[in-house]
Amino acid sequence: MKKATHDLIKTALLSISFAGLVAGLGFYVGNRPDAAGLVWSAGVIPVLMALGVDIVRSLWRGEVGLDIVAALSMTAALTFGETLAAAVVAVMYSGGSFLESFAEGRARRDMRALLSRVPRTAYRHLDGALAEVPLEDILPGDLLLIRQGDVVPVDGTVASDMAFLDTAALTGESLPARLSQGAEAMSGATNAGKPFDLRATRRASESTYAGIVRLVDQAQRSKAPMARLADRWSLGFLGATVAIAGAAWWFTGDPIRAVAVLVVATPCPLILAVPVALVAGLSRAAHFGVLVKGAAPLETMARIRTLILDKTGTLTDGRPRIVSVDSTGSMDATEILRLAASLDQASKHPVARALVAAAKARGIALTVPSEVTETPGEGVAGAVQGHRVIVGGEDFVAGRLGDGAGGIPAHVAGSVLVAVAVDDRMAGHLVMADPLREGTDAMLARLRRNGVARILMATGDRAAVAERVTQGLGLDGVRAGLTPERKVHLVLSERTSGPVMMVGDGVNDAPALAAADVGVAMGARGAAASAEAADVVLLVDQVDRLATGIEIARRSRRIAVQSVVAGIGLSVAGMMAAALGFLSPVQGALIQEVIDVAVILNALRALRIRPDTATPATSSDPAS
Repeated sequence: MKKATHDLIKTALLSISFAGLVAGLGFYVGNRPDAAGLVWSAGVIPVLMALGVDIVRSLWRGEVGLDIVAALSMTAALTFGETLAAAVVAVMYSGGSFLESFAEGRARRDMRALLSRVPRTAYRHLDGALAEVPLEDILPGDLLLIRQGDVVPVDGTVASDMAFLDTAALTGESLPARLSQGAEAMSGATNAGKPFDLRATRRASESTYAGIVRLVDQAQRSKAPMARLADRWSLGFLGATVAIAGAAWWFTGDPIRAVAVLVVATPCPLILAVPVALVAGLSRAAHFGVLVKGAAPLETMARIRTLILDKTGTLTDGRPRIVSVDSTGSMDATEILRLAASLDQASKHPVARALVAAAKARGIALTVPSEVTETPGEGVAGAVQGHRVIVGGEDFVAGRLGDGAGGIPAHVAGSVLVAVAVDDRMAGHLVMADPLREGTDAMLARLRRNGVARILMATGDRAAVAERVTQGLGLDGVRAGLTPERKVHLVLSERTSGPVMMVGDGVNDAPALAAADVGVAMGARGAAASAEAADVVLLVDQVDRLATGIEIARRSRRIAVQSVVAGIGLSVAGMMAAALGFLSPVQGALIQEVIDVAVILNALRALRIRPDTATPATSSDPAS
């Protein structure tokens, strides 16, 4: 509401100043210069008063900006009878403020799109009927109906046979994802298929989308170090402007030259280029599923020299997959997997869930187990279609069978061996491993091209496992067997050589993420603690988006610097020309506005950044 009121005031000031300029020109053409001067002054005074209020508020906060130059130029022009120049400056200043608001609004478009999609109610199954309930009334375990076109209101699991979800607004993925029964559905996605049932697993306030909304709000209210540096530069530029104007008046005795110098410096690209370019970068990153919590982390991302990657869930997928099924008897591999997965439906252990998911992915029909008993962390026993089935670690299953255990198949370091016994005999083994994510090599190469000089892996896993996973990746170091505290020490030691980025996805990574210059959480299914501690959240479960985010950050910062250097250079050249008498106040105002428009348009180029090898929600943008 406050932002809307502020924008309305800017629009009104632009309208008043423009109307005064046009009406004054009418009187001037009609050979009534006195009336023209009065009308021009009348159009300037409201802008000058509003500007004065803004300056007082800024000074109260301890901020000194180039708005003072605008006030000085309009005041000087009115004082020395250059009412037309004052009117042009008023139109240009109010127009520049309006254009800046418009540019920032355009830059925040993708981030606003996330906020505008927040649902308010949901349809809940209750006593055989549907009831529309407020979002805050939904509890874990509630069964919800997600209609076609609805936004998923809370995190949950698909309770129907199938669901098609469009996650483009969250992750930039252009194609809907097909989810089978039991698959996790992220809040904020849109139902792109037929209606389906969703079993809520979190309250709305604790769900992924609510966290995204909070992060976007933080990002919109942040200010980057580069923007604060621009404020300090603006103080020096203000001093230089006043000095040049004073010198022009002192040496020539002509106050109009001083007015022309002040006019050329109003307003300055410093206060326009940096925020527009960085906000555009934030919006562009969000478009690709990289949510940066503010302009400060975005700018720091552009200067990252060292990257520390967690292993599980970051470099690797974090979900064990079946590498092989080894039979020790006459039972075939498919039947072993069917019986093991059917029994493991009763367990919530990550390996058990991975087995069930693998069986469903292969189209194996599972049956409901009975008489299930589970020894936490060791294994499960029960009945499946009349067969006595035991699934778990080798020692657990062998202990249940006595001397009926078979030979243990050879397996590589880091893999998990799941033994399966059927009817009191060892049936076989399932070999599972957490594979390296696809495209990791290409992602690391992109990071190197974007200035990341040192890449390390940090893991709590054993050294043998870490070395197997990272073999051939060309990392600069592998640190294995680390506790959360030792990960923090690693981050702090690496920070002595430059800004450090840490990437992780678990609760144990949260301290290291907070200690790094930029912490990145794999937020698609990572722990809430790591997402809260991080400065950047990857909304899509693809680590290659990390390279996309860094590339956008570097290009956005480069565009901001280009805009500042070009704008300041042109402004200084214009001031020198005005001081030497080559520009009148009116000409100076027009030239400065051309500079400001060019600076803003250049800053908006950040909205057209198209990173290498990235899949956005749309593919119509040209390469930048």
